[in-house]
Amino acid sequence: MDIQRDRTEEEEEKSAYNIHVNGVLHCRVRYSQLLSLHEQIKKEYGSNVVPAFPPKKIFTLTPAEVEQRREQLEKYMQAVRQDPLLGSSELFNCFLRKAQQETQQIPTEEAALDICLSNGQKVTVNILTSDQTEDVLDAVATKLDVPEDLVGYFSLFLVRESVDGGLTFVRKLQEFELPYVSITSLQNSEFHILLRKSYWDMAYDGDVMDNRIGLNLLYAQTVADIERGWILVNKEQHKQLKSLQEKGSKKEFIHLGQTLKYYGYIKFDPCVTDFPEKGCQVIVSAGNNELNFHVKLPNDQMKEGSFKVTRMRCWRVTSSQVPVSNGTTNPCNSAKCDVKLELAFEYLMSKDRLQWVTITSQQAIMMSICLQSMVDELMVKKSGGSIKKMLKKRHNGTYHRSDSQQTVKSPPLDTQDPNREQIVKLSTKLSSVSLRGISASNSSNDISGNDFHGNYAFEGIGDDDL
Repeated sequence: MDIQRDRTEEEEEKSAYNIHVNGVLHCRVRYSQLLSLHEQIKKEYGSNVVPAFPPKKIFTLTPAEVEQRREQLEKYMQAVRQDPLLGSSELFNCFLRKAQQETQQIPTEEAALDICLSNGQKVTVNILTSDQTEDVLDAVATKLDVPEDLVGYFSLFLVRESVDGGLTFVRKLQEFELPYVSITSLQNSEFHILLRKSYWDMAYDGDVMDNRIGLNLLYAQTVADIERGWILVNKEQHKQLKSLQEKGSKKEFIHLGQTLKYYGYIKFDPCVTDFPEKGCQVIVSAGNNELNFHVKLPNDQMKEGSFKVTRMRCWRVTSSQVPVSNGTTNPCNSAKCDVKLELAFEYLMSKDRLQWVTITSQQAIMMSICLQSMVDELMVKKSGGSIKKMLKKRHNGTYHRSDSQQTVKSPPLDTQDPNREQIVKLSTKLSSVSLRGISASNSSNDISGNDFHGNYAFEGIGDDDL
């Protein structure tokens, strides 16, 4: 009995979980590391604030107990991430950054990192491999001579550029990751880190254009979006834009661009939606406080429509495992399954009529991030605050989201139906992050299974269960 207990306790500490972000391995952590994190959070913020952590077991875990442990860890991480104080704490984010660096086995040392600009140019910054996103953004701003008060107007994005020049936004780099480690661990030259403006309301373009460097960055982004076809331009408008470009009239060029359809939008890759009916092909764009749909119906008819973020009661990102077909490469590094991501939002179609709309896309997390940042801007404007101050606080790491971080509600709908399926509270940080259990003796393999609908998912196993 004593030998079994000792062996089980040792194996319990060695049990590990892979954390995936957007289908890509972020880090690998042991149960003992999660327990240590819990103790540190409890010490820092008090027992009353921190959710309960699943305790160690004395005896060998049965399959049912393994599943129960997985669910408990899952709920714990959900609760920490969704808490405005704990989820945005440096303690929590530092834990994830350190775990990412240890998992990828990249030592702390000086390195050169290329950051792409919208016009295709690259800026090389000298950083440490352990520098977080904010540090890298500061280094880029310094290299470009961007004023400190404008740094918060820009963000770093992980993008993928195809052979034909197409650009896929994977996600906005967050404070819980190390950009150098994130891009290096992908081991794919198609992935880049891109500098782009991080706000939606074109009224704030004026703040950026008042500075020469800011003007150049915004101009380059506008030109690129037009050339990429994200902004719609007719022949006459194209002629006017070309004339302004030849004259070097950058401000006038941007002002004309602001009048064009889809200015400031991010366009996503073709995907699938269940609106207005299941299986419809759709191109989604995010901007102007909405998700815009270009839907191809089964009869090949094209329809366009928009869903305003102010009429979305809530949304959620979910992930699930699907078998790999035709020998395609699996983004979760498993030979058995791919990760399917979905964004679903509950929309007020008409008075007293709510309807769920689902988008199946590998960019579901990026779509969620776009929606959340739109809500952030609207909340600040509604409260009479300054977007400039909000961006600066966010950049300095002191900005905490309001209740909109947890559930997005349109003004008329403040209550939830208790009989409705529980809505998973959302965060732009780790939406649809999955943690799959692995053992210390088989750390290179993921264990397939269904992910929990929400920010975190665990599938826990011990060595005895392999």
